[in-house]
Amino acid sequence: MTEMTMCTATRLRTRALPTTGLAELQAEASLLTRIDRKYLVPLEAAQQLVDSLAEHARVLQINGVRTFAYASTYFDTPGLDSYLLAARKRRRRFKVRTRSYLDSGLCFLEVKTRGARGATVKQRSPWNIDSADRLTDQGRAFVAQALCSSGTCPPSAAGEVVHALTPTLATTYQRHTLHLPANQARVTLDTRLSWWRLDPHTALPLAEASLGDLAVVETKSPSSGPGPADRLLWECGHRPSTISKYATGLALLEPHLPANKWHRLLTGALAA
Repeated sequence: MTEMTMCTATRLRTRALPTTGLAELQAEASLLTRIDRKYLVPLEAAQQLVDSLAEHARVLQINGVRTFAYASTYFDTPGLDSYLLAARKRRRRFKVRTRSYLDSGLCFLEVKTRGARGATVKQRSPWNIDSADRLTDQGRAFVAQALCSSGTCPPSAAGEVVHALTPTLATTYQRHTLHLPANQARVTLDTRLSWWRLDPHTALPLAEASLGDLAVVETKSPSSGPGPADRLLWECGHRPSTISKYATGLALLEPHLPANKWHRLLTGALAA
């Protein structure tokens, strides 16, 4: 990850919003089980959303900072089982990654699976940021337990899956997080998103791409109904997208992979 740099783009302006702290956000809207909706919008539309939510939302601020740098490393099997399960819309799919909070030095190993009614279920464990691009035996055991407990893999298959996991893709981006207390909801706005295809043996970058002047907006709610952010985006003509930082990025960098699920994005907004 040391050779990677963020692409540059205009930052979102959030000074009109009141702030919230990390402890308050985690206590009121941790949302490890949630309904997600994602949108790919121009930066101008993301700024308009922030401005429109000013009366309802608080922006996360830590030590005076409101924009936070993230990095993730995604792990998959040599046959790209995680990617293909998502591409084929399988319900029992999974995603394994490390997520590094570069401003604080914190890192977590995370496993995302599907729960009831399509809800995203995330299990995570503290991780050493210096090991963000590799899995230890302890980490593989955590992933296996998460896959089994979620019903994604039977115990007989989980061990084989986690043993085969290697670093596949890395991302970096900047994030603003909004808390909507009245709805127990969150909105994240990611900019400066870049992808790197990784060598599975060395975790060094092989190819790269970036999102340019686009933002990924994700609404996170404890219920299936639309929240204020969804309604505002819909009113402006933006509809939920099937973008996935891992799967869409891999499809962008590996055009031979089956990608019908992301075809509209790859031939439209991401064609450049």
